[in-house]
Amino acid sequence: MKRAFLSAGHLPTLLACLAYFDLSFAVWVLLGPLAIFIAQDLHLDPGQQGLMVALPVLAGALLRVVNGVLVGQWNARRTGIVMQIVVILGLAAAWMFGVHSFGQLLVLGCILGVAGASFAIALPMVSYWYPPEHQGMALGLAGAGNSGTVLASLFAPTLAIALGWQNVLGVAALPLIAVLVFFLIAAKDSPTSPPRKTVSDYARLLGAGDAWWLMFFYGVSFGGFVGLSSFLPIYFHDQYALTPVNAGYFTAACVFAGSFARPFGGALADRIGGTRALMIIYAIIAAVLLAVANGGLAVGSSLVVLLIGMIVLGMGNGAVFQLVPQRFGQDVGLMTGLVGMTGGIGGFALAASLGYAKQFTGSYGPGFVTFAILALAAWGGIAAVRIRWREDAAMLAGVRV
Repeated sequence: MKRAFLSAGHLPTLLACLAYFDLSFAVWVLLGPLAIFIAQDLHLDPGQQGLMVALPVLAGALLRVVNGVLVGQWNARRTGIVMQIVVILGLAAAWMFGVHSFGQLLVLGCILGVAGASFAIALPMVSYWYPPEHQGMALGLAGAGNSGTVLASLFAPTLAIALGWQNVLGVAALPLIAVLVFFLIAAKDSPTSPPRKTVSDYARLLGAGDAWWLMFFYGVSFGGFVGLSSFLPIYFHDQYALTPVNAGYFTAACVFAGSFARPFGGALADRIGGTRALMIIYAIIAAVLLAVANGGLAVGSSLVVLLIGMIVLGMGNGAVFQLVPQRFGQDVGLMTGLVGMTGGIGGFALAASLGYAKQFTGSYGPGFVTFAILALAAWGGIAAVRIRWREDAAMLAGVRV
C-alpha cells in the first residue's frame, strides 16, 4: 500500500469500518449457508427457500436508505453503534426463543437485514476521511468487508452439524459484540463530514438522473454478488448433490474471490476510469451468467465459471463506488444508502427469481438469463453516460471517470 494512501486518511477508522462491515455481512447472509438445514426442519419448498435467503437482502436494501438518512442527521459513528446493537439483540432473541415457523424465519430475515444495511454507514464514514485521488482504494478496502460472507459459508454449515442451526444464531452474536467494542474505541467521524441534510436534499438527489444510473449500475454488480452469495449453497447442493458442508466450501471460494477483488476494482477504476472499467465488467458478467444458465456444466467447470463471475462482480462493486464520490461528493452518505438499496434489491431479485424459476420450470436457467439481460442493459447505460461523465471529470485533476 502506498505511503501516500496511509497518510491520507484515518487508518483506525478504516480498520474499524472494515471489521464492522465484515462481520455484519457474515450474519446478513447467514440464512444461505444454513438454508439446507432450515429447509429440512421447516419443510420449505424451492420458492420458500429462495424467499428465505432473499428477504434479508431486500430488508438490508431498504434499511440502507434509512441508514443513509440517519448518517446525515446524526453521524456515521452513532448510527453504526445503534445498528450493531439491534442486530446483536435480534440474534440473541432468535437463539433464546427459537425459530419454529416460516413466518418467524421471515421476521429473523428482516432483523438480519439491519446488518446488511451497515454498508450505508461504513462506506461514507471512510469516504469522508479520504481525498478524491484515494477514494477508489479506500472504499474498495472498506467494501472488502463483504468478505464476511466467506466466514458464513465456511463455518455455518459445520457449526450447524455440531450444534444445530438454531444455536449458530447465538454463536454469531459473539464476534459482533467484539467488533462493537473495537468500533467504539477506534472509529471516529471525519472533521470534514458534510453538514446535516434536509428532506429537500434527499428529494434533490432522487431528481437527478445520474443518481438513478449509479443505483442501477450497483443493482447489477452488487445485486449479482450478494444474490449469488446467498443462493449458491442451495444451488450447489441441489444442482450437483453436494453435501451442505461442501456446498459451503464451494460458495466460500466464490465469495472469497469476489470480496477481495473489490479493492482491485476500485484501484482499476482510479487508473483507467470507472466507466471504462464497468463496460468491460458488465460484458463479462453477462457472458458468465449465460454460461451457467445453460445448466450443462460439470461441477468443476461450474465452479471455475462462477469464480470468474464473482471476481468480476466484486471488481464492479469497487468501480461503481469510485464514481459515487466523483458525481456526488457532498452527498456520499445519502447516495451510499440509495445506491446500496438498489444493490440489495438486485440481490433479492436474483435470489428470489432463482428459487421460483426452479419451482415453476424445474431449472435455474431463466433466473440466470434474466440477470444476464440486466447486465447487458447496464453495459448500454454506461455507454450512454460515459462521454458526459468523463468530460465533467476533466475538471477534477487526477480523477478518472
